[in-house]
Amino acid sequence: MSTPDAPDLRVRLDLSYDGAAFAGWAAQPGLRTVQGQLEDALATVLRLPEPARLTVAGRTDAGVHARGQVAHVDVPRPAWQALPGRSDRTPGEALVVRLAGVLGRGGVPRGASDVVVHRATEAPAGFDARFAAVWRRYAYRIADDVTHRDPLRRHDVVWHGRELDVAAMEAAAQRLLGEHDFAAYCKPREGATTIRTLLDLRWRRVPSGEPDAGLVVASVRADAFCHSMVRALVGACLAVGEGRRPVGWPAQVLAAAARDAAVTVAPAHGLTLEEVAYPADHELAARTVQARARRVLP
Repeated sequence: MSTPDAPDLRVRLDLSYDGAAFAGWAAQPGLRTVQGQLEDALATVLRLPEPARLTVAGRTDAGVHARGQVAHVDVPRPAWQALPGRSDRTPGEALVVRLAGVLGRGGVPRGASDVVVHRATEAPAGFDARFAAVWRRYAYRIADDVTHRDPLRRHDVVWHGRELDVAAMEAAAQRLLGEHDFAAYCKPREGATTIRTLLDLRWRRVPSGEPDAGLVVASVRADAFCHSMVRALVGACLAVGEGRRPVGWPAQVLAAAARDAAVTVAPAHGLTLEEVAYPADHELAARTVQARARRVLP
C-alpha cells in the first residue's frame, strides 16, 4: 500500500468490545469476529485498495470481553492525512468518529455497537501491539450469591451455584506465581511455547461501595497468556474454593507440566481483558526483540 514517497504510517487503536456475539477476536471465514468487523470498518473509512490488517495485543476467545484492548494497523499516510477533511479534528479524532458511525450501523439499540474504538494515535517508532507489550491484565467476575445476581450483568458475570472460600482460592493462587511452563493450563498449539511469567493472580470478594460490590473477582496479570490459560487457572481455583480440592492442588497440576483433564475451563463470558501495558517509547524496539525470542526455563 505504501510508496517510497509516502510510506505507511502505524496507528495504535485503543478499543473495547462485548464479546457475547463474537466468535472471538481472530478473523474466521463465515463467522462474526472482532477483527473481521474492525478490519472491514477500517477499509471502508480509509478507502483502502485492499483490506486492513490488524495486529492485536491479546487474541480473545469466543465470548470473552475487552475493556482495554490494543491493536495496530499500518495505513497509507495520504489516507491518514485525509481523514479530517474540512473539519478541525486531528486524523486520530476523525478516525474514531468515522469508525463509530460505521460500526454502529444496525446496532441495538439504534446507533449502538458491541465494539468501540476509543482512541487512534500515531504509534511511536518500534511499537507493536502484540510483541511490545510488557503485560496484560484480565479480570474474572463471579456472583456466588443469588443476592448479587444482576440480570443486567449476566453477559460479563458468571453465576455460580455454590458459595466460594475466597481465602483458600487466594492461597492457592499465590503458589502459581512466577515463570513456569503452564502446559497444564493451556490448550496446546504446535510450535508454540507454554512458558509464561504469571505476575499476579489475586482473588477477593469486592466490598460494598466499590464497583462489582459483592462479586468474587480475580485479577490476573502476566507477560503473556497462552490459549485458555486464564480460564483454566480460574477453573482450578474454583475447585479449591468449592472445597473439592486442597489448596496445594493447582500448584501440583502446574508442576506436572501436562494438560490435566481434572482442570475445568471456566465459562468465557466471565472474563474481560482490562489493560495492556507498554514500556517507554525508547524501549519499544528492545521489548519487541525480547518478546519474539523463544523462551526456555533456566
